[in-house]
Amino acid sequence: MADASSTPLTSSGLRSHVPDLPMVIWMVLLTIVLGLSAGMGANEVVSAFNTGFGRALGEFALILLPSFTLAAVLSRQNIASNVAGRTVALASPVAGAGMICPDTAYAALSPAAGRYKMDTAFGAYAGFKLLYPAGPLIVGAGLGVTGVGGIEPAILLLCGVLLTLPVWAAGVIWGRFATRGNEVQVETENASGYGRLLRAFAPFLVMAALLVAGGVVGKTGIGALDFLLLPKGALITAAILALLQTASVERRDCLDSAVRRTGSLLLVIGTASAFGAVLTGLVALDRLVPQGDGVLTLIALFALTVLFKLAQGSSMATFAAIAPVAAPIVLASGVNEIAAIFSICLGSFIAILPNDSYYWLVRRDALASEQSERRTIGILTGGAVVQALVGMVVLLAAVALWP
Repeated sequence: MADASSTPLTSSGLRSHVPDLPMVIWMVLLTIVLGLSAGMGANEVVSAFNTGFGRALGEFALILLPSFTLAAVLSRQNIASNVAGRTVALASPVAGAGMICPDTAYAALSPAAGRYKMDTAFGAYAGFKLLYPAGPLIVGAGLGVTGVGGIEPAILLLCGVLLTLPVWAAGVIWGRFATRGNEVQVETENASGYGRLLRAFAPFLVMAALLVAGGVVGKTGIGALDFLLLPKGALITAAILALLQTASVERRDCLDSAVRRTGSLLLVIGTASAFGAVLTGLVALDRLVPQGDGVLTLIALFALTVLFKLAQGSSMATFAAIAPVAAPIVLASGVNEIAAIFSICLGSFIAILPNDSYYWLVRRDALASEQSERRTIGILTGGAVVQALVGMVVLLAAVALWP
């Protein structure tokens, strides 16, 4: 799988005069400078950093470890089959959400996608952003609006499905329009069948069943059972089932991969949370955000996420960084929390650029015949922008009709 960090990019303009530092380093430096410039003492800055850093790490650890375990397991399963490319494309949003990674979902499905590779690419991208347990759960956890007493998982799942349908369709239409005239790729078949595909996604069916049962049954008073019916318990159960499907010699590798990916993201989450904690203590956010006007707040959250995504490239790192910063804004504005989650998810669509590993994965597979890098950027970025704007129109219309 290609990674943007291994691909040379041309720096120009302002970027050529800015030190090339990881986002984590920027967040740490900004937090310290912000606190000191506001007159905080050295001990106050360190204390605020410590408090903010650990605020949401436990929540995210319980989400990301099983999620990345699932992704590692599925990346090792050959789920390409003799299922028609159209069927694979239809499964791509579910794969993107279930694997908690559009890259992994596309890499797993593309061998069977044939001439529907662009459909699969935009489908996996939309599913990862909008379907539970990917984007909505990660953002919701960062905002602190999920968990006990928070938004019900079934509601997030339903809203995500309803929003994904038009957004995915917009990406598919754009992809077919933008790539028309390209040489049609020949669909490939192999000896695998529906059974392999069903087996690979069985853990997600179990997870969905547990989440539905949790929404219907509610609290039982039995600690172990109640934990299984929570999103985190369902995720862990699905990860365990997926590991049991994996050869014993590969299980440790899957877990090591999950630990590495989780560890790096927890560092991003912690520094972003620390920055948000210092910022909240210095800025009266309730005076900066519009009161009683959810539409303006949603647009502001959307735009803020776009800035994070353009700077960061990685969708997962954008989710991790934006949520702690946006949390006080959501709280101060009183905006609908579900709408806030999805406005952030939609902002992260923009854009699929060369600083995103997904760009290189799709570019070297579905768009390998494209000679122009500019045209490739136009196809992928254009599709992501169309998806984001269509999603925001639908979201804002829904907020206006059902405030």
